[in-house]
Amino acid sequence: MTALLVALGAAVGAPLRYALSRRDGVFPVGMLAVNVVGSGLFGAFAALSLGGAWWALAGSGFCGGFTSFSSFAVQSVTRPARTAVAYVAATTVLSVGACALGWLLGAALG
Repeated sequence: MTALLVALGAAVGAPLRYALSRRDGVFPVGMLAVNVVGSGLFGAFAALSLGGAWWALAGSGFCGGFTSFSSFAVQSVTRPARTAVAYVAATTVLSVGACALGWLLGAALG
């Protein structure tokens, strides 16, 4: 049952990531936004201490399918050096910050 919940969450998250990031130009703004939003949600879900079924659906499933480290890595190495450095820095700082903010909001709500 847990694997089905993960698959269901990923079935929503992955196409949404595709739709939001497919038109990226020189600087991958869509993928940056996807990873920042997904990190914020993941932090909030973690702070809320979602139970097994909800964690499988929302955390592992949706957030796992929505965010993408592999796309981040490929986009980092295929960009010109200055763009790559800016993208890596922005993604890292903003994603960790969003996760921390999500954690704080989730802890305040939970």
